[in-house]
Amino acid sequence: MLKRMLSRKVLISTAALFALLLLYLIPKDVNDSLQNKIPQELEYVNKEVSTATIYLLNKNGLLGKTSVVISNAATKKVEQKAKELIEVLIKEGNGEDKIPNGFQSFLPSETKILSIKYSDGVIKLNLSKEVLDIAQELEEKMIETIVYTLTSIEEIKDIILYVEGDVLDKLPKSKINLPSTLNRKFGINKEYDLNSYKDVNQATIYYVSKHNDHFYYVPVTKYVNDNREKIRIIIDELSSTHLYNSNLMSFLNSNAKLLAFEQADDILQLEFNSYIFDNEIEKTILEEVIYTICLSVGDNYDVKEVVFEVNDEEIYKTVLKTIE
Repeated sequence: MLKRMLSRKVLISTAALFALLLLYLIPKDVNDSLQNKIPQELEYVNKEVSTATIYLLNKNGLLGKTSVVISNAATKKVEQKAKELIEVLIKEGNGEDKIPNGFQSFLPSETKILSIKYSDGVIKLNLSKEVLDIAQELEEKMIETIVYTLTSIEEIKDIILYVEGDVLDKLPKSKINLPSTLNRKFGINKEYDLNSYKDVNQATIYYVSKHNDHFYYVPVTKYVNDNREKIRIIIDELSSTHLYNSNLMSFLNSNAKLLAFEQADDILQLEFNSYIFDNEIEKTILEEVIYTICLSVGDNYDVKEVVFEVNDEEIYKTVLKTIE
């Protein structure tokens, strides 16, 4: 009987050792098998991909501010970034698949980028003659989309546009004269509300538009007989109960008033009444209100920060670079 008990203990011990051996071996085999089946592509993730601002035509014929994906943005030279964005602006071009829903490119499909050179804030863009094969009503929009897209690159302040090596100084169909050096003073989505050609003031104001459930911003350059400071024109337009275009929106309360402003040391301080608030108890301001005001300030003033104040209390402060 003692022999049978001893044999039984040996059998149990052997079985236990075998079970432990299986527990040790099976995970390793499974792990090796899984490793062999994992696609190698998972190991290569491009961490350098980012987005860049671009201005494209929406369904209402206005240029809207949106963004597209570009690769290796941190390491790319200014010329390379500019080239990639211009390619998106060309119909059926290399960047067509990057265009967000609700937008379209409209530079003629046969347009070629002949050269791009950048130096000291100025970029020289040389395009082929096919760029002029565009409908007359889109000629000025073509200049606007190029200017606003390229000046969205931080380093670029001015543009000199060439066609086949010659500076483009006049649009051939609309006969619009162009300055030799282009920048955002050229305007975008232009709207004229003039009674005379005297005391004309120009202000670019950003509104909100919508495609499906996506909100984005649309800049409109207004020409008015109003010699007030541009920031007052901006706030009055954004708080107006009547917008000239039914496809554009503003979320600024119609009772919101700009009480005072001061520009100093690259900062624009704006003093509002309490109607600037979305929630007066929590002292919050809608994101859309902040963006429409700050984007408008960025196009009209040479400042780096905007401060919102109510009753001499700082409510919100933003760095313009972070909202571009």
